[in-house]
Amino acid sequence: MQRNWIGRSYGVKMEFGIESATSDETLTIFTTRPDTLMGVTYVAVAGEHPLALQAAEGNPELTAFIDECRQGGTSEADLETIEKKGMPLGINAIHPVSGEPVPIYAANFVLMSYGTGAVMAVPAHDERDHAFARKYGIPIKQVIHPADGSQVDIQAAAYTDKGVLKDSGPFNDLTSEAAFDAIAEWLQARDKGEKTKNFRLRDWGVSRQRYWGTPIPMIHCEKCGIVPVPLEDLPVVLPEDIVYDENTINPIKADAEFAKCSCPECGGAARRETDTFDTFMESSWYYARYTCPGAETMLDERADYWLPVDHYVGGIEHAVLHLLYARFYHKLLRDAGLIHSNEPFRNLLTQGMVVADTYYRDEASGAKHWYNPAEVEVERDEKGRPLSAKFAADGQPVEIGGIEKMSKSKNNGVDPQTLIDRYGADTVRLYTMFTSPPDQSLEWNDEGVEGSFRFLKRLWALAQKGLESLDAEASNDSDLVLGDAQKDARRELHETLKKALYDFDRQQFNTVVSACMTIVNSLYKLGDEAVDRVVLHEGLSIVLRLLGPIAPHISHHLWRGLGYGDDILAAGWPRVDEAALKQESIQYVVQVNGKVRAKIQVPADADKAAVEVAAMANDNVQKFIGEATVRKVIVVPNKLVNIVAK
Repeated sequence: MQRNWIGRSYGVKMEFGIESATSDETLTIFTTRPDTLMGVTYVAVAGEHPLALQAAEGNPELTAFIDECRQGGTSEADLETIEKKGMPLGINAIHPVSGEPVPIYAANFVLMSYGTGAVMAVPAHDERDHAFARKYGIPIKQVIHPADGSQVDIQAAAYTDKGVLKDSGPFNDLTSEAAFDAIAEWLQARDKGEKTKNFRLRDWGVSRQRYWGTPIPMIHCEKCGIVPVPLEDLPVVLPEDIVYDENTINPIKADAEFAKCSCPECGGAARRETDTFDTFMESSWYYARYTCPGAETMLDERADYWLPVDHYVGGIEHAVLHLLYARFYHKLLRDAGLIHSNEPFRNLLTQGMVVADTYYRDEASGAKHWYNPAEVEVERDEKGRPLSAKFAADGQPVEIGGIEKMSKSKNNGVDPQTLIDRYGADTVRLYTMFTSPPDQSLEWNDEGVEGSFRFLKRLWALAQKGLESLDAEASNDSDLVLGDAQKDARRELHETLKKALYDFDRQQFNTVVSACMTIVNSLYKLGDEAVDRVVLHEGLSIVLRLLGPIAPHISHHLWRGLGYGDDILAAGWPRVDEAALKQESIQYVVQVNGKVRAKIQVPADADKAAVEVAAMANDNVQKFIGEATVRKVIVVPNKLVNIVAK
């Protein structure tokens, strides 16, 4: 994700002429597909591009469109989903190879902050350019053809694969790969372009117009320009006698005394910067400062003892924001000699979002009024999907808005306190861990919360059975001999424990909870004999420790009540008993021509030949083989015997 966010790409930077230019003015464009250059039929520029602003003078319609572009989003997600709009500037660009004029459009999908603020458009070989061209009646010229000679309907859809160049002048019959170099060399020989690499990552705007934040340590001097605050004067401390006013956006900007200072270089009157840093500045290195609280300098030797952080947990947006900035900062701190590790975090878990159904009504103003799911009565299908919904207060229908990330704007959040009051904190924790892996979205469902509550009640009841029937003296009697049923129960218990421990290491807590449910179900099947109580005692000890980090309150209470100890947190982590996993015999399913005909028990150490003999000796197997000839016997170790007979 970071590699994509930084976006290093290799391509060609080239110059398109401008038909109406009175000087040598050109339009700089970067492309990763120079092989499509001869298919350019228009050029798109950002609304804030100088050419667009110049063309908008005296053109109210174009001015209004440019203002609309400025109001649009700047994220890639915004640019991908918005309706692609544009307006011609009435200016043509000159193709650098053919010399032909191509129209220039201002377009809402081009940003000044990306690249040069201008892109060459090849409708035949780019889906976005194709849709734009169809919308505005711009020609679509195919110059890349499939290498296998097949035909494509270029008017129906863009052909975006690489291939062989046609209708491309001096570059005809070259492959896309060969054309990359050939076109770059052609342009460079004529001072019209060159190979280069480009980055999608933009400069980080760190200043904020607000009080809360770290003052930016810069001083504005009319004579010396912008001068940094000397090291000995750091840190710059925010004034504490500020006055908040509804008409004041930034109270320190209105504090004339705070802004007054002297220039560190010339000593003259100067003005202190009143913007503060983006909070990302501090959150990008707080983890390092946490290692050495009370340090009189920025960091001390304790930072090297603790860093890097073993495991960092954050939302998916952290992967390309906080984590990326933390890496920048960490390497800066390293280069400054303050720490000596190269990376801030050893491991990262990006947790998924919590999502829920949304419901709304359209208001007369055109806005949407969103209703909280708790206020809505919903009719669902057999899979739990909403079919219809109505607002409980008035019984009138509301629209179903689909599943969205929980947010204030969609009013689809769930108050944890309400659920805690009803079910207890353990239930809410268990449901959150059980519903989905931590790195995937969690689709909230109140019925699922009820299911988690039922499981904890089932665990409580099992523990009460243990309290009533557990004979402490018998439980510790080493003379008790486990029967086959108890051995099977212990083997299942430790097989499940082994999987749960593996899933804990992978942070797959949903399957850990599933394993605990499996253990509880198995323990309920035990009888009331002394040997059964031994297994029950061991099983409860294991399941409570597995659940301890997930449902700590009930686990701690039952741990003490069952006499395992005073504090479950002081107990050792459960360990797999390898001896319990050993089996004296293994059950095989036997198939004849793909259909199950028998189940056999064979010694655990039996080889394939012995398993085959045992399968063939089974009466029911012989019945279905009959007079047929056995052509093949396939033995899948520890699972299956398949006999092919014809």
